[in-house]
Amino acid sequence: MSRRVVVTGMGAITPIGLNIEAFWSGIKAGKIGFGEITHFDTTDYKCKLAAEVKGFDAKEFMDFRSAKRMEPFSQYAVAASKEAIEDAGLDMEKEDPYRVGCAIGSGIGSLQAIEREYKKLLEKGPSRVNPLLVPMMISNMAAGNVSIQFGLKGKSLNVVTACATGTNSIGEAFRSIQCGEADVMVSGGTEGAVTPIGIAGFTALTALSTETDPTKCSLPFDKNRSGFVMGEGAAVVVLEELEHAKARGAKIYAEVVGYGCTSDAYHITSPEEDGSGAAKAMEYAVCDAGIAKEEITYINAHGTGTHHNDLFETRAIKKTFGEHAKNIHINSTKSMVGHLLGAAGALEFVTCVKELEEGYIHKTVGYTTPDEEIDLDYCKEPYEEAFTYALSNSLGFGGHNASILLKKYQ
Repeated sequence: MSRRVVVTGMGAITPIGLNIEAFWSGIKAGKIGFGEITHFDTTDYKCKLAAEVKGFDAKEFMDFRSAKRMEPFSQYAVAASKEAIEDAGLDMEKEDPYRVGCAIGSGIGSLQAIEREYKKLLEKGPSRVNPLLVPMMISNMAAGNVSIQFGLKGKSLNVVTACATGTNSIGEAFRSIQCGEADVMVSGGTEGAVTPIGIAGFTALTALSTETDPTKCSLPFDKNRSGFVMGEGAAVVVLEELEHAKARGAKIYAEVVGYGCTSDAYHITSPEEDGSGAAKAMEYAVCDAGIAKEEITYINAHGTGTHHNDLFETRAIKKTFGEHAKNIHINSTKSMVGHLLGAAGALEFVTCVKELEEGYIHKTVGYTTPDEEIDLDYCKEPYEEAFTYALSNSLGFGGHNASILLKKYQ
């Protein structure tokens, strides 16, 4: 008998707000987090815009000494985890620490540390490289630092599946509780890759939008879409076994009921053109929940705003749901916060929880011009209606497909 898993806490550091409340009110207001890149001089760069985290001071979330030993991606993870753990009312003094785990992934880790120390290496020689370079740079340090800060001694995971990282991290945490390996998992994703090499690399790949108007740079599913906008930040949730949550009187936001993963095994950056890999991940998530496909009325899409993703994801939705696809509301949170890479799926999971809670489906901001084959309901306007299930998709470079299914808690 698999155990039921619920969401009892949430935290976020985002381009439109430094906590869940600010993020969610920004989403409802259709606020966009795009602006000119301030982290470095973009004079020689084709891409000028990003969705940067604004006004973040690590010392407000952790002690100064700890903050100094962390790169931005780890700082964001610790800050979001602090909010999530406090929101859940989780008292580690009362828990068996070996039953509380951590699954927080980052797609890239710290490009800042690599850039900074490589410059030192070239200019001053190997003896001047910071002894903490490796533990500050490697992507597992988000989970490592969160575990250390909050005393989580259960299983500690860093799932790295590019843009599917956040969804896979929460999905693997869900499985860990479901099969009895943990009672509580602090899980999510984090990223801070708005750096010279990060922007240059994704631009060279022609994945990023080079639009200079912040209101037109991220247009998922729109005919005029021109690529994705790099975002940064973190989102973390507390997942908990249902009886454990009830026993301590926790507030329950939603229930996780399905999780599906596949690999396209097709191409290093392009999804499979007929969408069959992503379709199978959605099918597995729905099957895992034991429900009919017709019960799904809302999907938070990967929706990056690249030509290939939006077309192939649409094909995937049609492949999975057939004629019923026309009855599904589909939106993209990336239309407001950009693409947070390893944190994207986690932030979209949080969005789904809030939408289920309030019976509100946000609009895809900037979506005005339909494309020929991309002909489903992409939420030109928000919907205010009660619904029971939210399916969230993430598709990563390398062919990683992940879908996670949430249910309104009853």
